[in-house]
Amino acid sequence: MADYFTPDSYKITAGSSLQWGSDAITAVAENGADISTGVCSSPNRSYKAKLMLYHVLPIKTVNVDVVKETLLVPCGTPFGIKMFTNGVVIVGVADITTSSGTVNPAAVAGLRVGDIITEVDGIKVNTNAEIIDAVSGSEGKSLVFTVNREGESFTTTVQPAKSEVDSVYRAGVWLRDSTAGIGTLTFYNPVTRSFAGLGHGVCDTDTNELMPLLNGEIVPVTISGITKGEKGNPGELRGYFATDTAMGTLDANVPAGVYGTLNTAPKGEALEVAMKQEIKQGPVKILSTIDGGRPQYFTAEIEKIDYRENIQSKNMVLHITDKNLLNATGGIVQGMSGSPIIQGNKIIGAVTHVFVNDPTRGYGIFAENMLSVSQSIGSSAKEKAS
Repeated sequence: MADYFTPDSYKITAGSSLQWGSDAITAVAENGADISTGVCSSPNRSYKAKLMLYHVLPIKTVNVDVVKETLLVPCGTPFGIKMFTNGVVIVGVADITTSSGTVNPAAVAGLRVGDIITEVDGIKVNTNAEIIDAVSGSEGKSLVFTVNREGESFTTTVQPAKSEVDSVYRAGVWLRDSTAGIGTLTFYNPVTRSFAGLGHGVCDTDTNELMPLLNGEIVPVTISGITKGEKGNPGELRGYFATDTAMGTLDANVPAGVYGTLNTAPKGEALEVAMKQEIKQGPVKILSTIDGGRPQYFTAEIEKIDYRENIQSKNMVLHITDKNLLNATGGIVQGMSGSPIIQGNKIIGAVTHVFVNDPTRGYGIFAENMLSVSQSIGSSAKEKAS
């Protein structure tokens, strides 16, 4: 239970303290320093510390990292995603009717929905057409598929079957090599020119698995309508890609959202990012665009906070209280994912999911988590470049 209410690890900005909503919980480093009093003046330092209840009762040992303060521009603007996969995703398997009966080459080879085909006979593939050409041109000879399943790579032999319908050799798979959709930008880092959006990864609509990103771009979107959310039927923002001219590139599609680089800096005041222990239950504002105009603030409340380390994008329960938003959308709708959440003039998180049976409520991710992912992706990109 302590893991739900108190994280196992903390970040604090240099010169600040490990703050809680009350003085009931304090943190004492192994060297005896009281981290609750703001003695951590140097960034890039780490501590082992004990959380103490009323300065007396030890709760557990935690990790504390001192980081530099980061200022980010909250966005709340809609954007379109054009994503191409790294490999080709199997979204279905099918029987092939041949002159000698029905056969399913994919099933015989052990292939499943959600598998990602990365090579055919040692040649890398990233499009449906590349696999279709390899199979149809096989003349019935077996092919070696290299497949990624849940992060593990393996090979399997596929024996194409000649369809009696059109005399074409087929493998019995339905494939997907790209996707597109609408979401909301969460923040922009003016120092690195990087952005974060959605607060959750882009998943395939058939497999519900994370789409493996090869490359992609984001484009401006105009919101043209709203399908209002109802109990049992999540609504959505309807819109269209305003232009084919990219506003940025995609670098990562991960469980904590989509990340990349913007070509032009958005306007707006940069705000500090709140660390998760600073977030309080109670009133917040969300910044979102629900029509063709500019982003606007709507009122909401944080009802619950979940500090468990294994929770990636459902860290807070958010309740929409704004009458204008409720009248327009019914609450949280698809397309609003990524809308930044503001509390105390700090970015505390982003909207991620709606409750299917209660569109006035949904989940939010900690901004600290999204910032950490963004910084990690930026570091990886620099290492590759060097």
